[in-house]
Amino acid sequence: MDDIEAGESRSLPLEGEDEIAVSPNGGPGTVGMDLRQQADQEAKPADGAEEAEIAVPDVMSILPENKIVLFPNNVLPLIVSDESAVQLIDEAAVSGARTIVVAAVRERSDESPDQPEGDSSEVTIEDLYAVGTAAVIRMMVKTSDGIRLLLQGIGRVRILSSEQQKPYLKARVQPLQEPSHYGPEDLREIEALRRAVGTLFQKAVELSPNMPDELQEIPNARTDPSVMSDNIAFYYQGIAVSEKQDLLETLDVRERLNKLMRILTREVDVLELGSRIHQSVHSEMHKSQREYYLREQLKAIQKELGEGDERGAEIDELRAAIDAARMPEEAHKEATRELDRLSRMPPAAAEYTVSRTYIDWLVSLPWQKETADDIEILRAKEVLDEDHYGLPKIKDRILEFLSVRKFKVGGVVRQPILCFVGPPGVGKTSLAKSIARAMGRKFVRVSLGGVRDEAEIRGHRRTYVGALPGQIIQGIRRADSRNSVFNLDEVDKLGMDFRGDPSSALLEVLDPEQNSTFRDHYLDVPFDLSKVLFITTANVIDPVPPALRDRMEVIELAGYTEEEKLAIARRHLLPKQMDEHGLKDGVHITWHESALQEIIRGYTREAGVRNLEREMAAICRKVTRQFAEGRTEPVQATAELVHTFLGPPRFEFEEVARRASQPGVAIGLAWTPVGGDILFIEATRMPGDHQLILTGQLGEVMKESTQAALSYVRSHSADLGIQTETFRSSDIHVHVPAGAIPKDGPSAGIAMVVAIASLMTARPTRKLLAMTGEITLSGNVLPVGGVKEKVLAARRAGVTEVILPARNRKDFIEGIPKEVQDEMHFHFVEQITEALDIALESAAHPDPEAHS
Repeated sequence: MDDIEAGESRSLPLEGEDEIAVSPNGGPGTVGMDLRQQADQEAKPADGAEEAEIAVPDVMSILPENKIVLFPNNVLPLIVSDESAVQLIDEAAVSGARTIVVAAVRERSDESPDQPEGDSSEVTIEDLYAVGTAAVIRMMVKTSDGIRLLLQGIGRVRILSSEQQKPYLKARVQPLQEPSHYGPEDLREIEALRRAVGTLFQKAVELSPNMPDELQEIPNARTDPSVMSDNIAFYYQGIAVSEKQDLLETLDVRERLNKLMRILTREVDVLELGSRIHQSVHSEMHKSQREYYLREQLKAIQKELGEGDERGAEIDELRAAIDAARMPEEAHKEATRELDRLSRMPPAAAEYTVSRTYIDWLVSLPWQKETADDIEILRAKEVLDEDHYGLPKIKDRILEFLSVRKFKVGGVVRQPILCFVGPPGVGKTSLAKSIARAMGRKFVRVSLGGVRDEAEIRGHRRTYVGALPGQIIQGIRRADSRNSVFNLDEVDKLGMDFRGDPSSALLEVLDPEQNSTFRDHYLDVPFDLSKVLFITTANVIDPVPPALRDRMEVIELAGYTEEEKLAIARRHLLPKQMDEHGLKDGVHITWHESALQEIIRGYTREAGVRNLEREMAAICRKVTRQFAEGRTEPVQATAELVHTFLGPPRFEFEEVARRASQPGVAIGLAWTPVGGDILFIEATRMPGDHQLILTGQLGEVMKESTQAALSYVRSHSADLGIQTETFRSSDIHVHVPAGAIPKDGPSAGIAMVVAIASLMTARPTRKLLAMTGEITLSGNVLPVGGVKEKVLAARRAGVTEVILPARNRKDFIEGIPKEVQDEMHFHFVEQITEALDIALESAAHPDPEAHS
């Protein structure tokens, strides 16, 4: 045979051989001819005539191969490129035998990381499996990248010992023969195994996506069990190299078929499972494709009807809005479900608007939107001082709260529920606004006054006509931030009727442990309220249910002193009213301090400053009218001008001294929801049969205090110098003026005792003296509440001396402003006798200034 030059690309059949066609991508499992034709081809003798079987020499060249096991009676297309393998093929091709041994390299193990990858020059006998396949070179093509050749396996051989290592491996080999003596029973079993293996192989090829269907002809084309088993083991790609090598080393055809059947059974099971998975996935894809196809058809139909474009754009817009809202998983799932329902619903349906409104609410809520806190303590203090005058303790508490928010960076920061309690006009709501401004958060306010329906808090269920979310969710949407400052105003004015208890609904809203999953009845999905800063306000804390009160930190705002009102009027009220009425200071009006003091003392008696602002607004209106009528000179706002514009003063200090100048009259102090007030308690005596008459709309507690006071005076009549017969022959009438106003409370005991004792002893009470405190029958004085409100009310009324229970000294020190403490004189008593000594004038000292 002629030599083949390197780079030559032509097919050269060996002498006396027919050329065998091979697929361009040749390799195990790829067949380039009809298998029946290949069988006929393989059956032809080498020289085209009947000749003896090709002889296997004792010493043969060894071609190592990685991951390839060649079986007898099979054709292997191969490409060799390394130098030693090319030399091996060249020398074998020009030799007369043209036979080599193809042996598989043992698989790499963890213990031998340096095991060769199949380079012929590096492989030794120890690296090869002991059994290989003798093969004859049927065709070869020499190209620039190596040699392409076609090998045909002719028999199994055992590699005994190495004869040559360089330039390529040669070894002494021994042909292996299959057992041939089988009885009739063995042959029937072998035939049954052959058919079973053939069926399994055909099924495996049918299920495998990577194997050509032509391979299913192998069991039909190969009737010899040994040839068929070798063909199947060679062509089936799912068998591992180690398993193929095991089949090659198995000479007994029955045992080989058994092993092959186990392997194919395993492969068929795996392929069937994969097929079921594929079918399931394909079915889902088919369903999605079908839905897509139907949806496209629907769009086309709607387009023809003239309603598709607008409707489709609306649905697409809502779907994009749902994705952009960044809802939690549950809310996103509910919104998507409702949108799918809406897309299948005709616009004329009654439910269409309900579903559309529900989706609009979901996408408009700030699920993830929040403002960054901008907390600077010094700036926050400036904001509070700028917005409010006085209130030092309350400002300190707010700054402490803000300091915690600024200092604690990591972890969960609990949001305390602040509750500002105080009379109207003291600045409760404006304090909440200042907190929001100091934190850089958005502010939203909801008034709870008169709310009686629980649905106002939790929302209405969508089954009702006109259903909407509750005030909490509505407020969150208005704020457009999930960490806003939320002011719940007038929490003490919640009502309760057959529609539910709104205060119970607030329990979840105001509980930091529960409100992270607040569920509004309308939305029916949880919304996180844990980052909202809730601030509540109330005039009185008593009507608030105990469970709701427990969730809040109560901060009391008692009211303002005259000095504080004057400063508030100068800093806040005057600039506001001047601006609202178009007036300029010094150009249109000049305010004197005497005018402001006159308004405060003679026209307003309140804890807050609302009436003060109203009176100032009235003066500004009158001045504005004058300038509108042609006035050019500035108006000087003095006390006389106040009298001219507002009329005579409504309150006079002289009233206290005048009404308390006769025996049987005492001045008590009372707490009211709008601050403190003074009470004139009047007692008179008339002939009768010792009855006690009470008038003035007194409550049960005050009635009992009056009865206890009378019992005390009667039991101590001797000490007070009262004749016992006087009580037997007299009726005593106790009256509290302003009878149209209900009065009650546990703080009138001292005043009742002083009034009755003053009446029975004919000793008047000291002028400009007021008192508060409850008594026992034994004469002890009990502490009372609302000390600051009562003291400020006494000062507004012109009272200069106050009797307080000794156990209220701590409230006096902590709550009464320093200027009030210095201006007024306070008496702290533990026994009623002390109060009587202080309150009643004596014959020896008729001048009240003599008492200290």
